[in-house]
Amino acid sequence: MDGTTGGPLIETARLAWRDGQPVSEQFGDVYFSRENGLEETRYVFLHHNHLPERFRELSDKDTFVIAETGFGTGLNFLAAWQAFRQYAPASARLHFVSVERYPLGSADLERALALWPELAPLARELAHNYPQPLSGCHRLVMDQARVRLTLYFGDALEAFDSLEFSADAWFLDGFAPACNPGLWQDRLIRQVREHSHRGTTLATFTAVGRVRRALSDVGFGMERVAGFGPKRDMLRGVLEQGSHRSAEPTGQILVVGAGIAGAMVARNLAVRGYQVTVADQGESPGAGASGNPQGALYAKLGVQLNDQVRLALAALLHAQRFYPAETPEQWHPTGLLMMGYSEHERERQQKFLRANTYPRTVLYPVDDQKASDLTGIACPQGGLWFPRSGWLEPARVCQSLLDHPNIRTEFQFRATRLLPCNNRWCLSGEGRQDLVADTVILAAGHLTRQLMPVTGEFRIKAIRGQITGIPSDRLTAAPRAVVTGARYLNPPADGQLVTGATFDLRDNDPLVRTNSHQENLEGLDSMLPGLLAPRIKPTDDITGRVSFRCTTHDYQPIVGPLVNGEGNTLGGAWLFTGLGSKGLMWAPLMAEYLADLITGEPLALPHSLTRRVHPARCLAAARTSESPA
Repeated sequence: MDGTTGGPLIETARLAWRDGQPVSEQFGDVYFSRENGLEETRYVFLHHNHLPERFRELSDKDTFVIAETGFGTGLNFLAAWQAFRQYAPASARLHFVSVERYPLGSADLERALALWPELAPLARELAHNYPQPLSGCHRLVMDQARVRLTLYFGDALEAFDSLEFSADAWFLDGFAPACNPGLWQDRLIRQVREHSHRGTTLATFTAVGRVRRALSDVGFGMERVAGFGPKRDMLRGVLEQGSHRSAEPTGQILVVGAGIAGAMVARNLAVRGYQVTVADQGESPGAGASGNPQGALYAKLGVQLNDQVRLALAALLHAQRFYPAETPEQWHPTGLLMMGYSEHERERQQKFLRANTYPRTVLYPVDDQKASDLTGIACPQGGLWFPRSGWLEPARVCQSLLDHPNIRTEFQFRATRLLPCNNRWCLSGEGRQDLVADTVILAAGHLTRQLMPVTGEFRIKAIRGQITGIPSDRLTAAPRAVVTGARYLNPPADGQLVTGATFDLRDNDPLVRTNSHQENLEGLDSMLPGLLAPRIKPTDDITGRVSFRCTTHDYQPIVGPLVNGEGNTLGGAWLFTGLGSKGLMWAPLMAEYLADLITGEPLALPHSLTRRVHPARCLAAARTSESPA
């Protein structure tokens, strides 16, 4: 299926296996040399880009960026990763950017890479993280965050127009120009130049004169050298003009807020080697909206595949990879049912299914009987089943994320103002010594606006939400999976099940209220009739908690540089807020993207999606034609 219609599903590669080697049926060409594909990669791409020597020369926290025009089986990526491990200092990082129009299915990828036993440990990690066949940009973090892969499934021209990066070396791969001329056209050569800097090198197996001349025309000094094995010639080159890639920032980083947003971005920067201080007014992590005992991981995907849906889908898939790997003790992969709890929701889900095709590993429809079997409770309606979703313990996730030697915490720090001082940022707090840093990230939820040292109106609001904790014995049965609908209901933990939450606009009451409990119980009983024990009352051993979600006018996150009322950025200051009720879903990918921005690494989001989260859109004078999520 074409990835531009019928939802995000993209057509995968059709392979023929000849003498145990994969051959593309779409292009009628081999993926690698029949003589020795791994040695060909090392000779063509690693040797002629001088990678072993350049890896050795990297300094502390340096990031080396390799870009590639055809991911194929991933062999080039694994060979570069293996060499990086062998030659680069332990504190350096590798970032690999690649594009693939016809991605291999998971089984074909594993079969192809099984040809190289020496790459087996790296191949297993790649296979474990390999994206599902969905068009667009996927960010994979591997090797304990030392290696990042930005993998774009789709057209190469579209990819390089959409992605933001500057490569230190290029692997011009893909199939031969005669088999795949679209990948070698002049426009793509110009894109290679646009994503390069002075000193960027390239290598390619082809020696076609047209390709050599096109690369020379955009500024690469090209030469023909001996090819691999029986192939007589190949090309290599270096960009001789242009500016150098800008250096990464140094100095102290301060994160204001220890909820899921602040803890996530602090951890992301810490594992990249930066020293981070986290300040929060609470006594411990997750004292605000991230402090609920349970939280569900899910996204409500819209019927039409627009940028809003692509952003939410990318965030959900990234979160489903992140939590099992990084916070396994707080991750409960139960699966999740999005119930068709009303006529309107059932109609919406039917429209969604008619308009979209998703892999069953992402979601699939279930009827009432299947829904009941999966959740372990009687479900009067079916819905959409998300097999890789589940629930988390948010406060414990925050605590786990902040447990890193590069992170220092300052709790009970009631921040009062943030001001620039001597090209740095100074955060003042009641009765506390000021905190000074080169870079500051405001991740304080609905309190963020109070600390922004700018004038103007920003479309940010706080929405009260109260959850209700129900003792397990007050239900006729306990679910073994998350159920969402008019309310959500999590499986039991410590003898309680959490449901909620209320959505109270223009209500700043921080106290737990009986009427909010009643609202949650009635919503749950309407969605799952008969589940609550007869005559249960809001006062029957019911517990609760109130927090305030931070949302925006369009219900999309705010991630990016701090801007003033005129839309100008304030250097060294960043915003990470507006995650609403989906903080667990948004936080991993948004933290990845923000850390990319701060460190100058390739961005995890394409341009079309960075606009969805840019802070400037929330200025009161800004206008958007996008509808809320």
